[in-house]
Amino acid sequence: MSSSYIKKGKAFKFGDNITTDHIAPGRLFHLRNDLMEFSKHVLEDADPTFASKVTYGDFVVAGNNFGLGSSREHAPQIIKLAGVGAVIAKSFARIFYRNAINIGLLAIECDTDKIDNNDILELDIKNGILKDITKNITIKITPLPDVMIKLLHDGGLVKHLNKNGDFKLV
Repeated sequence: MSSSYIKKGKAFKFGDNITTDHIAPGRLFHLRNDLMEFSKHVLEDADPTFASKVTYGDFVVAGNNFGLGSSREHAPQIIKLAGVGAVIAKSFARIFYRNAINIGLLAIECDTDKIDNNDILELDIKNGILKDITKNITIKITPLPDVMIKLLHDGGLVKHLNKNGDFKLV
């Protein structure tokens, strides 16, 4: 198994109904042409200190309906550019989930109730488990179809198409 299927990082815990406005504040939409600058404000309306604390590979952990609201693809893009290894939530808004996979941001569904802010997590995508190392517990994740793992491994839909020249996913 490739080590790219295992990710380890710190949990940043959010609640239910985190909207795309929480993730990518509308008042900063003028930054949509400078996504690196925009990523410095990721999740600012949910936690003003998040962008300054997150380090490469850390996890956004949330409750139900993460990413509801507008369909702007900037929300998952700036999460990814901030270095987040995956978004782990009980459920996702459908458009956010699809946009995340399309740009190569790992979005995982599972019960997040036992995970707390700052817990150290290890995500094993291939075997469908999330370990909370801090609490020494294992949580089953909703498995990703092979087609989505392939897209994510290639870096998203566009990179997959550029690499393969067509839409062959298996």
